[in-house]
Amino acid sequence: MTDLFNQLRQQLDNRGKRIVLPEGTDVRVLTAAVRLQEEGIVKPILLGNEQQLQQAAADASIQMDGIEWIDPEQAPYVEELIEVFVERRKGKATVEQARELLKDANVFGTMLVYSGRADGLVSGAAHSTADTVRPALQIIKTKPGVTKTSGAFIMIKGEEKLVFADCAITIAPTAQELAEIALESAKTAKAFGIEPKVAMLSFSTKGSAVSEETEKVVEAVKIAKTLDPELALDGEFQFDAAYVPEVAAKKAPDSELKGDANVFVFPSLEAGNIGYKLVQRLGGYEAIGPILQGLNAPVNDLSRGCSADDVYKLSLITAAQSL
Repeated sequence: MTDLFNQLRQQLDNRGKRIVLPEGTDVRVLTAAVRLQEEGIVKPILLGNEQQLQQAAADASIQMDGIEWIDPEQAPYVEELIEVFVERRKGKATVEQARELLKDANVFGTMLVYSGRADGLVSGAAHSTADTVRPALQIIKTKPGVTKTSGAFIMIKGEEKLVFADCAITIAPTAQELAEIALESAKTAKAFGIEPKVAMLSFSTKGSAVSEETEKVVEAVKIAKTLDPELALDGEFQFDAAYVPEVAAKKAPDSELKGDANVFVFPSLEAGNIGYKLVQRLGGYEAIGPILQGLNAPVNDLSRGCSADDVYKLSLITAAQSL
């Protein structure tokens, strides 16, 4: 775990990345912002009303010296952001509607990222996933060739680092969407020093069962291999055939992965969400994320039960995604 974040700090040193934290009055966010500011590797930008920010910091005995903060309703360039927002939404919001929407810290923060005033956004300590993700999808939008964003977790135990996706966003991905999730998850793996070996998971290994569900994964494998023929990717696999070499030798002896996968793409959100939590709680892995994938600029969502350390770590990860 320490190695991962030491690596991220080295990557980010002297890069001047700016991460906006819309929930500026939350003590966990304030605490993380102070830590980021003191390290000087990533620059935090807090959003909130000045009086409320100062009161929250005083109540928690936190010194905000040197930390940049912005009041969404008082920013000198708010009219410019309103104009850009209206243009971006292409007739779906009037100027007056945009003015009201930009009073929302998540919307305002997302506009800071879109306009280049920040490199990424971390929210969710006090907001729902929808509150964080919706502005990102409306304003920043997905990359060309990506139809939907997805949520990955970095699962860490000792020296081992794995990527699990989608565990946060897409409830029932199509074969095309599963293929996109696989390719974006491989990029996430590379960003965190993992050479990706991608397994497309199912309840079947290489045709041991045949159903609409397994055929969807088979099709996803074909699509992903067409999109990136050089990527080490295979499926469909049961988890043990993807992860345990001895099982792979029996169930999938001809697979290039040989039971050595480190990126796991689940066939549904139901499976992914249950799977990562089982590995986290029963397996003793630390789960970092969800890391949102497929967006034109990084926006990431915290759990409302997060700690200050979680805010700090996800801020580093978000900054690294912007490199």
